[in-house]
Amino acid sequence: MENEARRAVADTYQREWARVLAATIRTARDLDLAEEAVQDAFAEALTTWERDGVPKNPGAWLTTAAKRRALDSLRRASTYRMKLQLLVEPEHREGDDAELVTADTGGGDVVADDTMRLVFMCCHPSLSSEAQMALTLRLVCGMTTTDIARCFLVSESTMSARLTRAKKKISIARIPFQVPGPADLPGRLGAVLGVIYLLFTIGHTAPTGEELMKKETVGEALRLALLLHELVPERAEVDGLLALLLVNDARQASRLSVDGRSQRISEQDRSAWDHAAILEARELIAGHVQAEHPDQYTLQASIALLHAEAPTYDEVDWREIVRLYDQLLLAWPSPVVQLNRAVALAKTRGPQAALDVVVGLEDDGQLNRYQYLPAVKAYLLDQLGRSDEAHAARTRAFELAANEVERDFILRQND
Repeated sequence: MENEARRAVADTYQREWARVLAATIRTARDLDLAEEAVQDAFAEALTTWERDGVPKNPGAWLTTAAKRRALDSLRRASTYRMKLQLLVEPEHREGDDAELVTADTGGGDVVADDTMRLVFMCCHPSLSSEAQMALTLRLVCGMTTTDIARCFLVSESTMSARLTRAKKKISIARIPFQVPGPADLPGRLGAVLGVIYLLFTIGHTAPTGEELMKKETVGEALRLALLLHELVPERAEVDGLLALLLVNDARQASRLSVDGRSQRISEQDRSAWDHAAILEARELIAGHVQAEHPDQYTLQASIALLHAEAPTYDEVDWREIVRLYDQLLLAWPSPVVQLNRAVALAKTRGPQAALDVVVGLEDDGQLNRYQYLPAVKAYLLDQLGRSDEAHAARTRAFELAANEVERDFILRQND
């Protein structure tokens, strides 16, 4: 019974965290209180389900438990304030009356989806882009501060301070827990696209743990991308994001070997890919790829499609991929894009030209916590016959990686 309860709690955490939290926010009207209530509810579930068995609807059980805990905390706080007023009249300070504004369920929202409301709340324009994305990973995915810090290549203390400031700003600014109306929707679109993309990325390759993918996170990112596509139709960047997610998800079945080991794209069985999803992705961006200045998601989807539609790995059009990466760097100047471009550059101009780019990125230092930089460096050094240096680079990649499947893959390359 104990193992069954633990599995059920872990599974429900993966599937239901965001929905339970969003429902609790409506009751608590405070992010920190809602988070604490949900965490306590999961802890309560572990002991109660071990004793009484797993309920038929674990998500509903947790939502009820979390709301009850939030209400109890609110009642205690209210009683304390009433008794305090009998002793002293407190000095009013700015922010004392601030509270989270919850959505009106009477029809004011564009869409009645609590997870999407949570995303839009996190993406309020008064928050910085990094705070928006970090808060989304915390609230929508339930990720730990440690894992979020790894995603942003910063220390845990730095990320903890960012999350605290972001949640405080939401409370003081009374940022509403709702999807904005049609007039305000475009102003939040870029941030929402960014966080859905980040959700998918985290699910596609989990930053830590024993599994390569978080299928529930991938599924939720795809669901939100589809919902956004319905909300904002015929927008190039929305079509591009959905296409990018579809084509990357299309090859999930072949990313692991039969024995559970990670496989390079060159080793994957292309017949196992979801070709219907690949075709759908192509149709989504068909009207946008020839634009004068394509957006970053359309360009990324185009690159992914060149990989997916080639009959074999050897027939991939690497020159076109380099050209698209050059465009992508204009739309989204990022050291990660430069690193990905270097892999394609090795196919067209040779490993030394690509290695020069990687060494430049290494000297720049922005990716010094990013395991894929030394991994790419090792791959290029191997091609140049510099095996000792390649071994050292792979060792560094192994030290930086925290996903056990990826660590196993790196270790096998060094054998």
